[in-house]
Amino acid sequence: MSLTSSSLVAAADLAIAAIQGAKDLEELKAVRIEHIGDRSDLAKANQSLATLPKEDRAEFGKIIGVERARVNTVYAAREVELEIERDRRILEEERVDVTLPGRRTSLGGLHPLTILTNEISDLFLGMGYQVEEGPELESEWLNFDALNMPVDHPARTMQDTFFVEPLTARLVLRTHTSPVQVRTMLRQAPPIYIICPGRTYRADELDATHTPVFGQVEGLVVDRGITMADLKGTLDHFAQAMFGPEVKTRLRPSFFPFTEPSAEVDFFFQGRWIEWGGCGMVNPKVLHAAGIDTQEFSGFAFGMGLERTLMVRHGISDMHDIVEGDLRFTRQFGTGLV
Repeated sequence: MSLTSSSLVAAADLAIAAIQGAKDLEELKAVRIEHIGDRSDLAKANQSLATLPKEDRAEFGKIIGVERARVNTVYAAREVELEIERDRRILEEERVDVTLPGRRTSLGGLHPLTILTNEISDLFLGMGYQVEEGPELESEWLNFDALNMPVDHPARTMQDTFFVEPLTARLVLRTHTSPVQVRTMLRQAPPIYIICPGRTYRADELDATHTPVFGQVEGLVVDRGITMADLKGTLDHFAQAMFGPEVKTRLRPSFFPFTEPSAEVDFFFQGRWIEWGGCGMVNPKVLHAAGIDTQEFSGFAFGMGLERTLMVRHGISDMHDIVEGDLRFTRQFGTGLV
């Protein structure tokens, strides 16, 4: 452009019109680059002052300064206006209506197996028992040998065991919670009244009735004068608490290396006998291995599967429902609805 006072005023007026026409901060930014930046007409005019005669430089320099100041003032004012509009729009768009009802969220809940375990624990705590726990990675001696199952004992082959490498460590994933009973007898002198709930492991395939990881609750009593009658009464009370006051139990002769005599426990429920677990009087060899005087003390033990108890109690036909974590299943038990 030609360097005249009128052209400088016209360039400033054009910049001001563009600034005032900007609808938002993005447009205003583009206007700044075109009309205020180093490539704008006013900036180029300022750069060309060096080409003017010395006597004209002061006059045109003053005009350029006045017009650039006028443009910058309008720009600053428009920027504030657009920032206020932006903030007002954001507040309106992001406004939260605090009178709206809150969203219902699930806080989670206990798994049915956990609920059952807690119920069983409360039952036996009320009878004066203690609840004992132990490690799931267990020594072979506690899992087998101390329970009258040495390496060459045929009963040892009855259980499909997960052995942990290196095999020289002689560690297994426990096949039952009976090692907790042994640990308690080694640590505590009789009388002993305990239950041992927990996870156990056997090399089974997951199907409708089996799972390689399953829950078990075992009980142990060691005291003076304990007999099979005490065991039967305890099992009757346990079964009635789980399945109803009309439930009856029966004992069928069986074999377990850690009890003698041994029995299978059945209960009569909904018109049929159902196998529940194993039990018997603690084998004197087991008491002896734990350092308990078998001339003074005797005891009984029992063990039931938690999944079996839950399935029969609630009419569950497929083990997959219990272990796969589907909320549609667990919510039937009133869990996860809060």
